[in-house]
This record gives sequence, structure tokens and C-alpha cells, in this order.
Amino acid sequence: MSGYDAKRIEARWQSRWDEERVFETAHPEPGDRTYYCLEMLPYPSGKIHRGHVRNYSIGDVVARYRRMRGESVMHVMGWDSFGLPAENAAIHRGADPGEWTRSNIATMRGQFKRLGFSYDWSREVATCEPEFYRWNQWFFLRMLEKGIAYRAKRLLNWCDDCATVLANEQVISGRCWRCDGPVRRREFDQWFLRTTDYADELLEDIDRLEGWPDRVRTMQRNWIGRSAGAEVRFDVADSDLSIEVFTTRIDTIYGATYMALAAEHPAVKSLVEGTDRREEVHAFVEAQLSKNLEDRFAEGVEKLGVFTGRYAINPFNDEQIPIWVANFVLMDVGTGAIMSVPAHDQRDFDFATTFGLEIRPVIRPVGSEGFDGKPPTEATPEYGVVHSSGEYDGLESAEACAKMAADAEARGFGRATRTYRLKDWGVSRQRYWGTPIPVIYCEECGPVGVPDDQLPVLLPDKAPLGEPGGSPLSMVETFVHVDCPTCGKPARRETDTMDTFVDSSWYYFRYLDPQNTQAPFDPAKQAPWMPVDLYIGGIEHATLHLIYTRFWSKMMRDLGLVEYDEPVTRLFTQGMVIKDGFKMSKSKGNVVDPDEMVERYGADTTRLFCLFAAPPERDLDWSETGVEGCARFLNRIWRVFDRVAQQLPPHGTEIPPVDGEAFALRRKTHRTIHRVTEDIGARLHLNTAVSAVMELINTIATLADGSERDAGERAALREAFETLAKVLSPFAPHFCEELWSRLGGSGFVLQCAWPEVDRALLIEDSVTLVVQVNGKLRAR
Repeated sequence: MSGYDAKRIEARWQSRWDEERVFETAHPEPGDRTYYCLEMLPYPSGKIHRGHVRNYSIGDVVARYRRMRGESVMHVMGWDSFGLPAENAAIHRGADPGEWTRSNIATMRGQFKRLGFSYDWSREVATCEPEFYRWNQWFFLRMLEKGIAYRAKRLLNWCDDCATVLANEQVISGRCWRCDGPVRRREFDQWFLRTTDYADELLEDIDRLEGWPDRVRTMQRNWIGRSAGAEVRFDVADSDLSIEVFTTRIDTIYGATYMALAAEHPAVKSLVEGTDRREEVHAFVEAQLSKNLEDRFAEGVEKLGVFTGRYAINPFNDEQIPIWVANFVLMDVGTGAIMSVPAHDQRDFDFATTFGLEIRPVIRPVGSEGFDGKPPTEATPEYGVVHSSGEYDGLESAEACAKMAADAEARGFGRATRTYRLKDWGVSRQRYWGTPIPVIYCEECGPVGVPDDQLPVLLPDKAPLGEPGGSPLSMVETFVHVDCPTCGKPARRETDTMDTFVDSSWYYFRYLDPQNTQAPFDPAKQAPWMPVDLYIGGIEHATLHLIYTRFWSKMMRDLGLVEYDEPVTRLFTQGMVIKDGFKMSKSKGNVVDPDEMVERYGADTTRLFCLFAAPPERDLDWSETGVEGCARFLNRIWRVFDRVAQQLPPHGTEIPPVDGEAFALRRKTHRTIHRVTEDIGARLHLNTAVSAVMELINTIATLADGSERDAGERAALREAFETLAKVLSPFAPHFCEELWSRLGGSGFVLQCAWPEVDRALLIEDSVTLVVQVNGKLRAR
């Protein structure tokens, strides 16, 4: 063969892999070493993009390497196939979301196969199929029985563009994570999962995630956002109302000169009902709720507020302080009500300055005697010594916080406590293309879970999409009307569907037992594989999917399905693919179609560029020149091999003692084995692994260029080419299968043992020692 014909060679080896089912993984035998290599499953949006190629190429390198190391490898693929894109496509294109999704799955599956990814397709799952989503419903019912799932009326995040509720984690800078549209607050009856029951455990177990990037662990700590402080009840003067506040600085409570409530606070309506402040306060609240969250809480937004006309009583000194509704107070932080201490909090200070409210310092610096009597020009948030605070005067802040919290509890109006930024997970969505929530509403029995033997609750084949008036399922009469499973009387189904993050919270367990019709998975079948050894995906999932899947694993532990706390041992977050300075996207018009690259250069070149052009954790700048360089690299190996192929001794020929260029080649061969092994197995430095193979072919070419070769040189060349075929095969598998075949190797190179290092060949015979005196070279 005079040239490397990528298209023909890749088609042949893909066909042979399929015929012989080389990627299928059997249940491991006792004593087998197992390795679960998992990439985050994609949404089947139509066709794969360069980011997909990079992400899944990284996982494929690791999976192939681990197989050759003698491990039983689980490497699988599925489809996160419920959700808004399919429904929106159906609305905009007049397509059926199921047909659109399954067509996309077929296209993307074909693309993945063409790229040579080593997936066990016999374990493929699609979350939109009843065989999968019935177990979403089964889990929901188990959580309903345990009180983890519950229904409540809440002000929630609403995206007008997607026409659905969003969890807090799905709101990024006041905008929808999916469509980037503005998000505002609306009140709904919704289903929630008590993620806050696991908040402490989710936070404290972060320290055990040693194989996770520090950046992700920090993001999760900040998102969970545990704050230690005190909860204090303020009674409202001349009423039977009371308002709870959470504060981390109870030592400043004598400096509270007003109370501020979030516009969403449930007490606002009661405070002004029947008063002359009602209209003004309601107008202010409506104005705030009509704005998107980003506009309301952006840095530097003007402090706005309205006085309710009511006063709260400070339980420590019985002082009455005015109650305001303010635009800078978040309902999702603490209790949505704050005791405002403008002398020691800058937001409170700015608001007090705007509205002419009292500013009263009560914390002096350690070592000072008091205050100079001048009006403060800014807040002083530092801890110090309590001042002008009755019996607590003279205590340092930390001691005062502890004593005040204890006194509040003893006197019945407060306690030391913690709050969290993390809130319970709202899982209701007012959309069609999702898992139906398995609940029936009966006038006699109330909300009733669908019996297990009636699962799955199937989505109807059709529903009116894009119509106003709530969930599309609510308009399908044959779906809505049902008999109560408890009393048999007419009842109504729940018409909301589940957040699609439910699907991705546990899908990788289903891969391990995808045909099970009796349970989501057999605990015995997941035990050899879990926790996941390596999970690969984007940093954008740090506070969405990854928190939810950690919660789900702990919930399954409490159900007795698993015996561990954390589902993933090592997490790897790959960088993005950049072109012309921007992340590749259709909106930027800078998308490079992987199919075009495969057609022009072949799958191996396409994969190789994604792996070589940058460290996998960093962003990759797309370069046509770089792709061409990888194509030249493979063709160079092919040409060099062609020059010596007929001179190589048979496989297994013993290598005689060698020196000169042959010895240099043997040393480079074993150093390459050592380096690639370390770069894949320990560090995941895949770009430097490819670089090491490039250096090896340079050394091979030096010896191959000679006209006369003795037996030792020919044996060294065979060893080098066999090694190259093996260590490069995780990166360019089709190319290396063909090279291995031409070398006379038996079976697939994928099924060969990873080459062993001769450590004697790693040792230098001599080194150059540079001698300097006073910084000047004196000798070598």
C-alpha cells in the first residue's frame, strides 16, 4: 500500500469491531479489575459538534488504554433526550418531539460510530423511553413515601421564553440556563425534593472528593453556601404577626435601626392589609416582581424601598424599628427578612443614607475606648468589641454572638442555627416532553401516588404545544381524567413533568443493568463498577448536574440500593473548543462540522487534533493548520513503515545486543512507553502523550533512512513499530489496527497487552554536567 486511505481503512475496522462485538462488556468475574469510564451523556440536538468530539475522544483514550492494561472496562453511551429543545423544535418546526429526538439519536449514534468510539452499544439508554423514565417515577414515589418529595406553593423562577419554572441552580446571572432569556418570580404549586435535608452532608463530603478539580469543589461549597448564625423572632407592634430574621452578626442587633423584607416575603401582604400604605406597597412589590432577577440584584443597582407603616420590636431592647420592603433583599438568602444595621453593613448603610434612616454604631475596634461622635461615612463590617448594647458591652464579637444566641433561645425568641444558599429542588415543569409526575389528585383522598404496578405513566402520543394556559398535558383529556387508585372515584392526574436533571442524576446506574424490568438496577450488578472511576464533562455542570447527582446517590443509599456516599471518584472537566476567539456556536457562525473533518481527513486525524492541540483541561483553539499537521503525522508514520516493512523480522524475534542508532531507538521506544503510560494513566496529559509518539517516529525515521540494516537494527525497528501501534492506538485506533495487521499481529491491537517498560533502558549511560564558577561557564 503506497498511501494511507483513511476512509477505506476506518470503515473496515469499524465493521470488524461491530461484527466481533469487541466493545461489549460482560459482568466481571470475581477478582477482575474493573474501570468505569463515563462521559456526560449528550442531548440529541441534531448533530455532534467539535466539543462533543473532544469530550468523547478523551474518554475513549482512557477506556482503550484501560482495556489494554487488562481491566474490565465499562464504557457506554446514552441520550439525555427529554427537555425543552425537542419541545421547542416541535413548536417552531411543526415536528413531533419524539420523532425529532429519535431521528437525532440515530444521526448522532452514526457519527459516534464513524469516529470509532469504543462504546458498548448493547447498553445504550435514552431517557425519553418508557423503559427508562418509569424508574424516574419509581424513585419519585419512594421519595414521596419518605417525605423527601413534597408539594408546596412558592414564588419560583419563571422563564417566559421557555414557559416553565426553573430551579435556582438553573438561573445564571438572572437569566435562564437553557435559553438565556430573562427570569422573573411567580407563585406556583410545585413539587420539591428536600435537597436541603442533605445540605450538611453534601458540603462536608466535598473534602472527600480528592479526585475532583479544586475549582469544582469551591463552586459547590459556595453554591451550598452554609452560613452559621442565629435566627431571631421580631414581633410586629400592635398585631399578632411576627417575622423571623437570620443573621450572622447577632452581636450588632442593638444597632438595628430598621427591618427590610424582600418583595416576595409572605408577610408583606398581611402587614399592609387594611392600611393606607397598602396601595403604595403593593405597587412597589409588583414593580419588583415584574423585573428579571439580574436587573433587580445586579451590582450597583439603586437602592429602592417602601415603608410599610408598621414597626418590629427588637426582642433584646424592646425598641420599635420601622419595617421596609427593599429591593436589595433576596428571598432565597436566609429568611428573606433582615435586621438592618447600617453602621456595620454597607448595603444597609446605602439604603439608610438614601432614606434618611438612623445609623447607630455598636461595634468598636479592639483597643479603642468608644466612638468620636462624628456621623459615619461608610459601614465598618469588621468584628470588634460590643458597645452601647446593654449587658453585652465589652464582649468581643465572637463571644457576644455565642452569648446572645444562647440568651435568645433561653428567652424563647431565637436560637443559633445555620442557613444555606442551596434550596429544595423544584422538579415540576409545565412542559410536555418530560417524565410525567406519578401523582393523582382525588377530592376524597388528596394527592395519591400512582401504584407501582401501574407504572410507567406514559406520555400521550400528542399534546397541544405552544398553547397558553399551563402544561400541555392539562389539555389532553384522556390523560388527565383517571380513577383514584385508592377509592376508585373520578380524579385528575398531575400534568407537570419532571425537570430533566432527574434523568441525568442516575442514568449511569441504568447502563449497568439496562434490560431490568423489575427495578432501576440490580444492586449486585452495579457493585463491581461503582463509584464511577472517571467522569468527564464540562465545568458548566458544577452546580447543576453534579450537585443533583451527589444528592441522588445519597438518597439511593438511604433507600438501600447502594452502599456508598459519593458516586464519582475522579472528575475531569475538559476545556471548550474556541474558534475566532469565541466558543463554537451556531449563533456565532463559527461551527466546524465534524463530519466535514472526518470526510476530508479521517476520524483518526480529527480525534488526534482534538487531543494534541491543547492540554485537555484547557480551551482548544480550532486551527485548520493544526488538523493538517496531524494528518501529516499519520501519513509520515505510514511512509516510514512502508520503507522498512519488508525488512522487519517476524513477530517475537529476540532482539540481540545493539548499540549506536539501534540502541538509541530501543531507549526512545521504552521511554515512550513510560511517558505515554504516565501521561494517560496518572496525569491525563494526552497532548504530551501524542508528542512523545511524534518524537518516537522521528527516531524511527533516523534508523529507517539507512540503506544497510543488520539484524539488531531490524529487530529494534519491529519493536518500535509494534510499540507505536499499541501506544498510539487509543488516540488513532483505526490507523493502529491497520498498522498492527500489516505487522502481522494477531487479533485486534485493542486486545493486546499494553507494552511493558524495560527500566534498564530508561537509565542514562552518561550525562552532561555543566560547571559554573560565579555564574560563568568553566567546564562541561
